[in-house]
Amino acid sequence: MSARTPSFAKPDQSAPEVLLQRLDWQILRRLEGQLQGDYRTVFLGEGLDVSDLRDYQPDDDVRRIDWNVTARMNTPFVRQYEEDRDVTAWFLVDRSLSMQFGHGGRNKEMVVAELTVALSRLLSNRGNRVGAMLWSTALDALIEPRTGRPQVLRLAKKLLTSPPHTPTADASPSTLTELLAAANGIARRRALVFVISDFVSAPGWDLELRRLGVRHEVIAIRVSDPQERRLPNAGLVVVQDAETGEQMTVDTGNQKFRQRFEDAANHRETQIAEASARAGVDLFEISTEDDLARKLLEMVAHRRARRGR
Repeated sequence: MSARTPSFAKPDQSAPEVLLQRLDWQILRRLEGQLQGDYRTVFLGEGLDVSDLRDYQPDDDVRRIDWNVTARMNTPFVRQYEEDRDVTAWFLVDRSLSMQFGHGGRNKEMVVAELTVALSRLLSNRGNRVGAMLWSTALDALIEPRTGRPQVLRLAKKLLTSPPHTPTADASPSTLTELLAAANGIARRRALVFVISDFVSAPGWDLELRRLGVRHEVIAIRVSDPQERRLPNAGLVVVQDAETGEQMTVDTGNQKFRQRFEDAANHRETQIAEASARAGVDLFEISTEDDLARKLLEMVAHRRARRGR
């Protein structure tokens, strides 16, 4: 049950190109066909900036009514939004040790790489700038926003071949709060921000996530593995806390122990759900066993439904 050892020692230099080509065929073509060019309203909703006001027309969306101006003028006015042609997207990527967990040859770390590259490619294809902050116990890499395929490959290379910081023996476990706080200090201009993590962290990250959402359009995506929630019956096994390195031998054949493990996992799930609700941000779930394109399309459908589209 210990985390799979990451394969950073001898990186395949062609890996970023291979990953991008595979995602182009397996995921991006499916997404392009479904989005049909309206990704902006899916990811950015009503736009970023109000450009003007005008009289309300019968076919206008009532959600665009500016009620303050309407009250002053005693006639309904609606907001017109400026269509930003240069959207900046930031990917805040959690690379803490718990992200290395997985089974069946596929861990959370690889799912995060595929997800980040697929979304950055989708946005970059339309001329938007993408950047990233990769964080483990500290800032692993800051990739300033740029556009184009070379930028996507640069991001893929960092994700696949750049090792996270190695924590020292006396280091405290990494926290998601630190990553979000750093992003609040770096991403000054209003942007589209993807927070990609397993959200297994010390409490308090919801405050920084809410603060991030005041300035930016935030999409939080949680990557998990089914075996984090339910133990298989595998007899005596050595388990290790990915963050602290603490090890212990447990009997997974003991039904009561498996039930306690499941209860603790359910309690953690409840805490994460409550924290994301306090932050005012929807938390989308993706498992290491999921079809990535299908889950992204579900995310798109959910955001469309929320906006009444």
